[in-house]
Amino acid sequence: MDAPRERPDVPTSAAPRALFDASSDAAAVVSGRGAVLGWTRAAEELLGFPASEIVGGSAARLLAIPGDPVRAAGVAERCRAGMGWSGHVPLRHRDGGRVDVDLRVSASFRMGADECFLISARDQRQPWAVGESVLDGFLTRSPVGMAVMDTQLRYVWLNDTLERFGGVPREQRLGRRLSDLLPGLQADTLEGLMRKVLDTGVPVTDYEYVGWSWADPRRQHAYSTSFFPLVDVDNSTTGVCYMVSDVTERWNARQLLSLVSEAGTRIGTTLDVLWTAQELADFAVPRFADFVFVDLLEPVLSTEGHGTWLTDAGPAPARPVMRRAGLSSVREGTPEAVARVGERVDFVPPPHDAHLLVHGDPILIPALDPSDKIWVAEQPARAASIREFGLHSLISVPMRARNTALGLATFIRSLNPVSFQPDDVLVAQELVARAALCVDNARRYTREHTAAVTLQRSLLPQALKGGTALEVASSYRPADPTGGVGGDWFDVIPLSGARVGLVVGDVVGHGITAAATMGRLRTAVQTLADMEMPPDELLAHLDDLVLRLSEERTDGDPGEAAQRGTAGFLGATCLYAVYDPVTRRCTMARAGHPPPVVVAPDGQVSFPEPPPGPPLGLGGIAFEATEIELAEDSLLGLFTDGLVEAADRDMEHGMSQLGELLSRQDLDLDTLCSSAVGELVPAPQPDDIALLLARTHALGDEHVVSWEVPVDPAAVADVRARATRQVQAWGFGELAMTTELIVSELVTNAIRYAEPPLRLRLLRDSRLTCEVADASSTAPRLRHARSTDEGGRGLFLVAQLAHRWGARYTAGGKIIWAEQEIP
Repeated sequence: MDAPRERPDVPTSAAPRALFDASSDAAAVVSGRGAVLGWTRAAEELLGFPASEIVGGSAARLLAIPGDPVRAAGVAERCRAGMGWSGHVPLRHRDGGRVDVDLRVSASFRMGADECFLISARDQRQPWAVGESVLDGFLTRSPVGMAVMDTQLRYVWLNDTLERFGGVPREQRLGRRLSDLLPGLQADTLEGLMRKVLDTGVPVTDYEYVGWSWADPRRQHAYSTSFFPLVDVDNSTTGVCYMVSDVTERWNARQLLSLVSEAGTRIGTTLDVLWTAQELADFAVPRFADFVFVDLLEPVLSTEGHGTWLTDAGPAPARPVMRRAGLSSVREGTPEAVARVGERVDFVPPPHDAHLLVHGDPILIPALDPSDKIWVAEQPARAASIREFGLHSLISVPMRARNTALGLATFIRSLNPVSFQPDDVLVAQELVARAALCVDNARRYTREHTAAVTLQRSLLPQALKGGTALEVASSYRPADPTGGVGGDWFDVIPLSGARVGLVVGDVVGHGITAAATMGRLRTAVQTLADMEMPPDELLAHLDDLVLRLSEERTDGDPGEAAQRGTAGFLGATCLYAVYDPVTRRCTMARAGHPPPVVVAPDGQVSFPEPPPGPPLGLGGIAFEATEIELAEDSLLGLFTDGLVEAADRDMEHGMSQLGELLSRQDLDLDTLCSSAVGELVPAPQPDDIALLLARTHALGDEHVVSWEVPVDPAAVADVRARATRQVQAWGFGELAMTTELIVSELVTNAIRYAEPPLRLRLLRDSRLTCEVADASSTAPRLRHARSTDEGGRGLFLVAQLAHRWGARYTAGGKIIWAEQEIP
């Protein structure tokens, strides 16, 4: 029998050792000058240099890279400070090769008179022997579940962690397939992935799936799984290993983050309070709950926005008065609800009261008990619904935003068997907080928009009167609420001599500022029109006014202007026209506004274009007027650009369509106006729309009479007598005396102070008008004569007798006029 052979010695450098065993590290002692003072056997085995070749020489020769004096000095200083140093350094082997080592330098110490450093090194390629106990703990006690499957995908081995994950004992798994044991864990998909690994040899990492586990059947778990092939020494695949970890918390956090992120895009898409509340309810079902209802305080739903509850304003009423604003359920028709959208409710989870809405925290009831005495006493209808539909878990979250209590959102589960947990309350809070901010934005916007619309409508004319000269109709449509109220306006202004002024304008911008500016400009136009200014002069004065308003806005604090959302520049466009029914002439001028449309009695459409002029507020450019003649029964249309300009058509095309619509002869004026707007703009638009239509009439010879007046005081009596006879012929005998006095005073003043030619004209329409024209440009002045004065009472007497009086200038002079109301 052979003697047992002794195991040959294993070199130290090749012997496996413990990870933290430093007893066999190569070591050397180096002086502060860099000379090697000591050299161990392990150092000789690591680098191949014997001690006789190294000791006494420079340590720098051992480096496989050029020396770095700055770095070496820094390391020495650190070691002198008592801290030591470690790092990766390449060294040179005696055979010329390179050895990468983990190098450690100790704190400095002294040997006799020399400063010394202990340097130790370990080959980075040093093998590490794993003990059986370490490997056993790694495999069986790892928090990661692991298993080995054969080529038929049957269990060969698994650790304790995987056994706990699935809830199926180890002895029941070995020799069987996953699909035989855990069909609820997407077994077919997982086995398909394992077959793919066996076929291709390519690992699959971090595949996530959700399923139920026998170990925890009441809660879904999320798992992350990786698969890799097991290869034999001959490179053949012998099986597949898979590793699985429970990532339920991470998966839930990611799902909730995704839920909250999606809520930001799905809730608050409009500026409507009720719509936003319904969006919250629809979004949460079935993602988060099976039944959701949102109740808002009545003041929140009020368009005025008054009476909202402030969270710092003291105690709230005991029972809140709310209305159901949103409602959604996984059951069709929401049969669980005891109140419908729009109905008054006072629901607060008992035993809480309105204090919950103002100052309270969210309410979590993991398990609803319909037999609870408080529910039965305070909420009997809801207790019955809980019992009937199996509502088992509830979260109620107060809706608050910007120091204002808005209402209450309630989430309930019934078909979902998992009860709400404390983490779910955080999700519900985040959803409600986002919705509350959107509801408050909608509430504030609705209040502001309602105020702006009310202001704008109050500033527009409530009734239009064109007298006997015009038949008028108008249509105004505010902008889509998302665009804000604009500054479009129109007006019909009665003028002297049976004339009528027509105006349409558009202020740049939207909101209350635009509406208020529109009101100021409309008032200015009325004032300037009453001063009998021709269209071009009126626009020039209006342009000066807009410039002054712009200066007022820029003179204030820039920060305040930015807060108000106003810019320094204030702009507007305007078209002003004056129609005279006696001459059938229409004089017009425009400031950056679209031209009017004219439809002749025969249906022919035209767009007379007075010089466009700059928009109001630019200044420096004069405006020009154009005069056209209109046949009787012509249709004149003034409009703003929102009517003819849109994203799908340019202004020219829109004007052409408007002309075609207005050329229809079978509709009355009001119907024609509304139908034209409805057909041109059938849907809400981002800009206001204004359309003003006027059908012209003419004053024939039977309504107008005039006489030339000689420049002779004796002619006054004759003219006075003619006027009296004409008034009586028209059937206004009761006005004969006052007309005689007015004619006498006006003609006498003209003979005394004006320049010829003189002309007297009487007009009969809705009022009786007396006009005296002369060639002088001097303005008449009303005086209050003293009792001792012999004259100075003429215009004062006219003002007392007439309904109104005034003067207007013409190209040849001026006209003094006075109107009397016809009985």
